[in-house]
Amino acid sequence: MVAANVLGSIAKGSAEHAHTSAWIVSVLRKRISEGKLTPGSKLSEQALSEALGVSRNTLREAFAILSNESIITRIPNRGVFVARPSVEDIREIYRVRRMLEPAAILWASPTPAQIKHLHEIIASARTARDAGASGSMATANQRLHQELVAMCGSPTLDTVMEQVLAQMRLVFHAMAETPDFHAQFVERNAALVQDIVDGKREEAAASLREYLVDAEAVLLEHVAAE
Repeated sequence: MVAANVLGSIAKGSAEHAHTSAWIVSVLRKRISEGKLTPGSKLSEQALSEALGVSRNTLREAFAILSNESIITRIPNRGVFVARPSVEDIREIYRVRRMLEPAAILWASPTPAQIKHLHEIIASARTARDAGASGSMATANQRLHQELVAMCGSPTLDTVMEQVLAQMRLVFHAMAETPDFHAQFVERNAALVQDIVDGKREEAAASLREYLVDAEAVLLEHVAAE
């Protein structure tokens, strides 16, 4: 069942567009991408509707969208649960990422503030790696790839990436006891950022595609072995 403190943080995050299904979808995606809602967590309609201050009908509309995105799943006579990504889900996630992220690197024009943010994320990833903090490494990785797409300045692409990041966090939970999975990509992320800073866009895009192929292969092998 969804923890009360998670619901409380959602309620405090209410904004101008609260009480709409699109807002609820965005909030739940964000909580999942942050690792606050984990695979298999049951989403209680009553608890969520009360915490968010929305009707159950509005909540069900949001659930329908998230179900189509493979972020939640409905089990007859049991309820709604945060999804556990399948092998095919992982393949689809990486198909999208290989198209979206390298293109962002090739064509976006990062601002100095965005470059500074990328460097800060790398620093936090290295700190997490040195501490053996798998969850923090996963969070830094999520933030980095979100920032790469944000460089495009497109709200539509940001929404697509928000969906992808929520799905990715669910995949990362399968690697929670395998800190080396995230550690191996910290310096690759650092090299990627440096290529972007140096204006080596084509090299950076090619490196990222290779990186994503490698990450997908490791994840698929791990999931298949479970």
